[in-house]
Amino acid sequence: MKTAEKFLLFDIGSTYFKMCESGRIIHHFRDFDRPIHEDLRSKCGAVIDRHAPEEIAICSSANGGLSTLIVGASTSFSLRYATNIAYNAGINIIDTVLYRDIDTAPVPGGVIDVVILVGAIDGVAPVFGAPLLKFLAQCTYQNIVHAGGAEDRPYLAEHLPSLVPIDNILDARLKLREDPLKRYLTDLYQADIMGKEEIKELYAVTANQIYSTPYIVNRALPHIHRTLDVVDPFVLIDIGGATTDIHYSRDLVRDRLVTESGYDRLVFKKLGVYKSRESLVYAARNNEFVYELLGHLNATEDILDTPGDTATQILMQLAVFLVLYKVSRHHADYIVLALEKLNSLVVTGGITKVLSHEALETVVHFFYAKILRFHQAPRIVIDADYAIWTYGMMPHHSAPRSASHSKEPT
Repeated sequence: MKTAEKFLLFDIGSTYFKMCESGRIIHHFRDFDRPIHEDLRSKCGAVIDRHAPEEIAICSSANGGLSTLIVGASTSFSLRYATNIAYNAGINIIDTVLYRDIDTAPVPGGVIDVVILVGAIDGVAPVFGAPLLKFLAQCTYQNIVHAGGAEDRPYLAEHLPSLVPIDNILDARLKLREDPLKRYLTDLYQADIMGKEEIKELYAVTANQIYSTPYIVNRALPHIHRTLDVVDPFVLIDIGGATTDIHYSRDLVRDRLVTESGYDRLVFKKLGVYKSRESLVYAARNNEFVYELLGHLNATEDILDTPGDTATQILMQLAVFLVLYKVSRHHADYIVLALEKLNSLVVTGGITKVLSHEALETVVHFFYAKILRFHQAPRIVIDADYAIWTYGMMPHHSAPRSASHSKEPT
């Protein structure tokens, strides 16, 4: 078995290249006027040439994640199960539709990466009919998958030629069967990365599979205690240029359906601070607490439209607030985390290059005091070298050296 020192690791982000060789991590700001492969070669070519393709491993978050629309027959089972599976596959859910209400449901705008159809156990009467076809005719989507009752398959296959049928997520006792849909979504996420021409070109560098960064970071979580002073239960917030991701201990979820991993994740496709800046600003303007937070940060609404380092710092603070708000009990559209039980809040990604410990502490304390009505906040741990992703790339080897900044709860 090769040692960890023999491997060269890369994380291709939307704004940075991260390279790890022999436990040393180096960051390179991307040149957006050059293709990814060409830019990587210009910055890291000499190091790459020292390694065989089999010794090079790559993950990427440059694609920004996938979006899904879920149509289900019931909120108690099919929608609830499918939503949980999609979240844990790193898919951004833009809407869910209860089939009985589909005639009055709003049609999502933009291009949907995948539509998920779920409902009913095998052996019962079909669920879907003409109302579904009418609704889908108004949507723009790239993929559609059916993970519901087998009796719906003939009708759906006849009218939806691109439909991919997979095993039902419900067994005969209405218990969850997560693997078929989870595997489909994970493969689709992977295919989306591979479908990007610039990512395809990276196979000239590596002979190994290229994975999505959210998947790799989630796989790293059981190993972060080796180098970071983290106490369970914890959440990890990864703020980058295209997305903001939150990874969390399963102990924080009361109604946890997917049990294979001790950690789950949500990918917020529209809360990045560079590629998704406009969406982040839109989300901020539409949150009732953001203006009070801006005042707390000694800033005004004008900062949202202002370029520069100060504005980027404020936007990252807003992203931290918004992602905590979206998974709190005050926001029902996402999985609700028991944030009052949180012991550690870990931050990684591009945010570690911009925000100080004090800046993070300010926004986290505001959230806990204003939203949760708590006077204590979890310990903040900063993955200062942005090393966590490397643990997931090499799960069976020793983790690279890392620096962390943390303080006791206050």
